[in-house]
Amino acid sequence: RMRVVILLLLLSAGNAASQPEKALPRRRLSCVRCCGPSEQPVSIISQRSTRMSGDPEYSVPKIQPTIDITILKGEKGEMGEKGFPGAAGKVGERGLRGLSGRKGQKGQPGPQGHSCKQLFAAFSVGRRKPLHSSDYFQHVTFDMEFVNLYQHFNMFSGKFFCYIPGIYYFSLNVHTWNFKETYVHLMRNEQAVAILYAQPSDRSIMQSQSLMLDLQEGEEVWIRMFKRERENAIYSEESDVYVIFNGHLIKPALE
Repeated sequence: RMRVVILLLLLSAGNAASQPEKALPRRRLSCVRCCGPSEQPVSIISQRSTRMSGDPEYSVPKIQPTIDITILKGEKGEMGEKGFPGAAGKVGERGLRGLSGRKGQKGQPGPQGHSCKQLFAAFSVGRRKPLHSSDYFQHVTFDMEFVNLYQHFNMFSGKFFCYIPGIYYFSLNVHTWNFKETYVHLMRNEQAVAILYAQPSDRSIMQSQSLMLDLQEGEEVWIRMFKRERENAIYSEESDVYVIFNGHLIKPALE
């Protein structure tokens, strides 16, 4: 019996090997319904989504057309009118200083002035040499010029000439001499209007005199020494100035 069983097994195995392999069953494709005569085509995706959602009706897909704008672009139009200016912005920070520009050309000279239009006058002169009076009247001159506006004071004659009528202020400062009399007149034309006087003393001192005068054009103001019985003198040195005569215009008459 064992031999018979073994023989039957061998025969069945040979038959199985000699038979051709059966082909694998093909995958059935899902059926897609075509549109009928009165129906629009529906995409497979929409059908699947319909079956998945369980909605018996078919949904219509949304179609978004794409338009090429470059084809519709026209020609460039003309520039429009200028609009109204906008609101002013905030002021910015000040920038750095720029480079210096070139020097401009020299301007034309102005018109020539006139002496009557000069509304200023001033002088300040001094004397560095001492002086003894040898005559009854002796004119005092000056050898040092501090201020002489428009040259109204004549250094050669020692006189101030009034070119601008008005009110003037004058002052005189002198240094006396030891044991000698000091007698000085402040003159307006040929008239003494003020006196500076100091008696003889063992000390030399500074003496001063000042006044205001209402002068007319062409008048002169100057200084002279007046000698009497005593010796009259004023002191000064070459290195220092002890005698000073000043004057300036306070208010012109043509103002």
